[in-house]
Amino acid sequence: MHLEIIEGTDKKFAIIISDESRQVVVTYDTSSKELQIPLINELAEFIRRNESQFRGILHNKKSESYYVGFRLDFSIIDGKDISKFKDRNNIIIREKGKVLVESAVGKNRLPEVYTDASYDERVEKGAFCVLRKELDGSYEAREFVCECQDSNSAELEAVIRALEIYEDDLRIITDSQYVRKGITEWIIHWKLNDWHTANGTKAKNIDMWKRLDRLCENRRVEFGYVKAHNNHFENEYCDLMARIKREEG
Repeated sequence: MHLEIIEGTDKKFAIIISDESRQVVVTYDTSSKELQIPLINELAEFIRRNESQFRGILHNKKSESYYVGFRLDFSIIDGKDISKFKDRNNIIIREKGKVLVESAVGKNRLPEVYTDASYDERVEKGAFCVLRKELDGSYEAREFVCECQDSNSAELEAVIRALEIYEDDLRIITDSQYVRKGITEWIIHWKLNDWHTANGTKAKNIDMWKRLDRLCENRRVEFGYVKAHNNHFENEYCDLMARIKREEG
């Protein structure tokens, strides 16, 4: 689908939403967050039915990106349960072009790979650790110095390297929401808009996202989340080894 801001006064904007054969004009107030969707056709009903997804796009836009003439391509998954995607206890899955979400409760069927990075902005040095845990409970750990520019790119490089090393189906567990949400949600819209965000600016680390996207093709990659510095053994181990490697490198 496509949206274009066609009119705006102060903080209230008229936005035309269109697909291949239909269109509807909605109004949105960036101050009060009031959204009005006139129910005039099936497209309007579709947007109303999936309003939380559409609001997510509008809410994520910065105020300065609301101006007449702004255009954006976007997608909405009919019936997508936003609450399940926001639940950090769930597993978000990339599997052969599809994005799924499942509860993490229950027996894990895949090897787990924990990743964590350490980046020191003062000296512009970073490193990361990749820790694989087999279903039998055995471990394999590897540490690497990275050529990253900030902590987010370091976390991203850690997951990329993990998927390059291990080519089977995996469960990646990271403390980076930037990586987890980026590869399962944000990237869908970036690819539709020549790697531009909902604000009209270029996404960061595009080449790295493209690499990660390719590595997720034709396999099942589950993305789990663990809170950093929360006495989680594997995450704490990765954090420690990444810091040691960074200091050595």
